[in-house]
Amino acid sequence: MYHLRNLATVLIFVTMVLLAGNRFYMPFGKENGDLLVKEAALLEAGQEDALLKKIKEEAKLREEKPEDAYIDRVWKKTPGRSGIKIDIQESYKQMKKKGEFDPNLLLKKEVTPATGLSDLPPSPIYRGHPKKEMAALLINVSWGTEYIPSMLKTLKEENARASFFIEGKWAKEHPDLVKMIADEGHLIGNHAYSHPDMSRITAEEMKYQIAETNKIIEAIIKKKPVWFAPPSGSFNEQVVKIAAKEDMHTILWTVDTIDWKNPTVSVMLNRVETKLHPGATILMHPTKATATGLGPMIKSIRAKGLKLGTIEKLTSPSR
Repeated sequence: MYHLRNLATVLIFVTMVLLAGNRFYMPFGKENGDLLVKEAALLEAGQEDALLKKIKEEAKLREEKPEDAYIDRVWKKTPGRSGIKIDIQESYKQMKKKGEFDPNLLLKKEVTPATGLSDLPPSPIYRGHPKKEMAALLINVSWGTEYIPSMLKTLKEENARASFFIEGKWAKEHPDLVKMIADEGHLIGNHAYSHPDMSRITAEEMKYQIAETNKIIEAIIKKKPVWFAPPSGSFNEQVVKIAAKEDMHTILWTVDTIDWKNPTVSVMLNRVETKLHPGATILMHPTKATATGLGPMIKSIRAKGLKLGTIEKLTSPSR
């Protein structure tokens, strides 16, 4: 208690000096200075402001440590998750104005994990963080041109963003559609140049398939893709490493619509709904079933409490 009184006395003295005149610089402002004086006085008396105490108690319950990105034995490279820190002083100031404790006035700040996806060795990504209340639509494009406009129309009406993985040869033949997809805010990734089985070609061919597609897409949208989706999901360790040398992440999926088999819309929707989970990546293509069922699918995903975002947003550590 003796040390507390000494500390309080020093705090009061320093604050009074800083508040004494305009010629003194006040780095924390008058409001914070007043708060410091009050806290110091309470500290000297061996007490603590009841509101401040409540805020500190709530902070202990609500704060979470950040989780680093890691490589899972099954799901491979997995994104980290930002932690939560409560700004106690700012929360106190806001509630003091209101005159009572209000959990809605607790100021939360996200704390970025120390280790991100780019800090890990090359490995495929299948999903977002398993606690992230978000899913991503992955649309692989190498055919189905006639369905792209209606899918874009639905995405716009639903205010949803998707990730389109585009084949290089298709992009070369349909630059206007590629630009339209990008202009409407969707992410564009690389789906190789001519849809080969990436696990069965040489290293040189792998490099060509990825680099040539990047070159074509970048010429159209003025931005180099950083996400690579191997055709048919076929890959090996060498494919992932070659993509990484191009500063690209290799992306796969956790939920498959199997829309290329032309299912009914109800069958496709049921397939997605039963396998949906936080952090899900949902594979689809421009097909009649998907073009017809995309709107209901988006509504169904949101009804499960999940937001929709691009693969970039899904795999970011932000909450």
